[in-house]
Amino acid sequence: MLYLKASIDQPIEYLSGGQFISDVSWIHSKRNIDSFEIIIGIKETLYIQQDDIQYEVKPGDVLFLLPFRTHQGYAMCSKNISFSWIHFKCRGLFEILEDSSLGADVNIITTQPESLNLHPFVLIPLYSSPPYIERIHILFHQIQHLVNSNYYTFRGVHYLLTALLIEMTEQLIVNEHAAKMKSLGDRNLAEILEWIRLHSTSSISASSIASAFNYNTEYLSHIFKQKMGVRLNEWIHVQKISKAKELLSRTTMSVKEIAKAVGIHDEKYFMRLFKNYEKMTPTKFRNAYYLTHLNNK
Repeated sequence: MLYLKASIDQPIEYLSGGQFISDVSWIHSKRNIDSFEIIIGIKETLYIQQDDIQYEVKPGDVLFLLPFRTHQGYAMCSKNISFSWIHFKCRGLFEILEDSSLGADVNIITTQPESLNLHPFVLIPLYSSPPYIERIHILFHQIQHLVNSNYYTFRGVHYLLTALLIEMTEQLIVNEHAAKMKSLGDRNLAEILEWIRLHSTSSISASSIASAFNYNTEYLSHIFKQKMGVRLNEWIHVQKISKAKELLSRTTMSVKEIAKAVGIHDEKYFMRLFKNYEKMTPTKFRNAYYLTHLNNK
């Protein structure tokens, strides 16, 4: 696994971006460019290689292509393939790291966050499946909205792109921390968190989670609050709202359809819950970020 480590003393420079959609079978053209490219899988599989390494970018995967490196499609993609893309440049220093040299930087982020005030950086796997991909989708659509809104300054776009890379770094660190959990209780908690994430679109509750892991509901709720600092039901709600925000920002599904898609069959309850967490209705959230550049070439 390779990682991008880039200074963010200055914001990352956004160059261009959009959402690719094709209604016919398609293969990526061969090219060599002078900027980084982020590819975020949405629908179907993108078959692309950089130099001699082949990747299958599926929905929920994120791939970073490097500047001055040849990339091209190596197989025909199915029709209806769709992915988000962003070209950017690093204004400060950057380097590509291997797994073996990752530990020191992860340690700095997790144990010495104050030192990052002097030399801030992001640390991102070049190919990954972020556990909270909906956050990446939401930030992408916010970036696209600003790009197409003719703001008086373009700086906001650079800062939002930097925020997206910071979010990916945060998710990397959370994964690293979960992998290093030592006690049985912490390992079980990590499994429970992953189970909630995977089932966030179902009608889950504290009791159904307790049953799945053979816990007493009250005991599990107590331990969860103690470890995570929030109630278990609140954590479930946050996961559902996060998924709903992603669907609102990148689909044309109705609010009723989205409510059902996240496991809430009472539309009015869903709307109250959404407004409680986001301080606005689902419709207002959707209307806040709706401008996106689409392309099929």
